[in-house]
Amino acid sequence: MRVVATKEPKLGTVVRTLRGRDQEQYAVVVGFVDSRTVLIADGDKRKFDAPKKKNVLHLEITDFISSEVASSIQETGRVTNGKIRYALLKFAEGMTAEESGKETSNG
Repeated sequence: MRVVATKEPKLGTVVRTLRGRDQEQYAVVVGFVDSRTVLIADGDKRKFDAPKKKNVLHLEITDFISSEVASSIQETGRVTNGKIRYALLKFAEGMTAEESGKETSNG
């Protein structure tokens, strides 16, 4: 997965935290506070009902957007924690597939 530092996050975007107690963890953007602050959740330790407020500068924004999470939030105003965990699982599978592809092409 390609990571873009200057990209604006959207609903359902998978991000990696760079600062704080949850450093190096992946989460999904589930809301916005203002232009610099987003709400993130991972569906496990950070549930949708109690998301973490995070400064965009403290996040690494990936190009992976979960359409299921984004459409669920837009349609009903909420998303299940299972859908968030599923989106992160699909992202992780894509990362491992990409890494294994790099290893075979370089070797």
